[in-house]
Amino acid sequence: MSADGVDAFLEMLAAERGAALNTLKAYRRDLDDLGTALAVEGASLPQASARQLGAYLSGLAQAGLSARTQARRLSCLRQYYLFLVREGRRPDNPASMLEAPRLGATLPRFLSEGDVDALLAACVARADAGAHEVRRMLVARTALEILYASGLRISELLSLPRAALERTTGMLLVRGKGGRERMVPLSSRARDAADELMRMDRLLRSMFLFPGRNPLRAMTRQGFDRILHDVALKAGLDPQRLSPHVLRHSFATHLLSHGADLRALQVLLGHADITTTQIYTHVLTERLQEALRHHHPLSEHAPA
Repeated sequence: MSADGVDAFLEMLAAERGAALNTLKAYRRDLDDLGTALAVEGASLPQASARQLGAYLSGLAQAGLSARTQARRLSCLRQYYLFLVREGRRPDNPASMLEAPRLGATLPRFLSEGDVDALLAACVARADAGAHEVRRMLVARTALEILYASGLRISELLSLPRAALERTTGMLLVRGKGGRERMVPLSSRARDAADELMRMDRLLRSMFLFPGRNPLRAMTRQGFDRILHDVALKAGLDPQRLSPHVLRHSFATHLLSHGADLRALQVLLGHADITTTQIYTHVLTERLQEALRHHHPLSEHAPA
């Protein structure tokens, strides 16, 4: 094990918890930053005290880092020092009693059901369009149908192999964050669009449902964003309001508004913790308020 135990800690996260590469990189940056700050005081990372960690986190707030970034760094520190305790490197976890910053409840942006209908209806090429534009609109329709029907992350969508669509019926096996797999439903409209796209791309010999300019690689996020931008304009929507994540939020919001269970939504979205899914409970609150306004006998909107 290295002197500070950081390499072993990150290896544990990757092996035992399936932590994503970006998470590992972020945690290494966080620990390197703390190590640099401690070195100024002549202290080392493994032997830091609760007072030193508290001062470090206060410095982050004074430097203007967001509450969410501060909370992520505290989470990293708690896990790192707990790892050192379990490895017998120190007797206590100095980060365990530090308070996390209060996070504001930022509600996700989402489209109305009418906006989604307009977006899907716009994925049609002009009658005089060439083969490139016809395929581009088919890519848009297939991607949007799958995103809205299944709630995938954009990384999950673009990495979909053709084989996953070729052998599926009503469900799709998706590999999500940390390599965790889950089954999500695939609508008949999404299935039909994918079949049409695969027939059109049969000569590309790509393993991906959405190949990039180089068929050996998947389409890039930037490439998909350009297609989404153009479809939004055709649908009369502001492209600045639209992103793959907004479609994921729309999927979740519309499911809940039609009565879906929060636990089922957690599974469909691939959230490891239901607290992540609970941000969508604003929809349930709105439904309750609407029911109260229209059905409570003392409400001015209730039927006489």
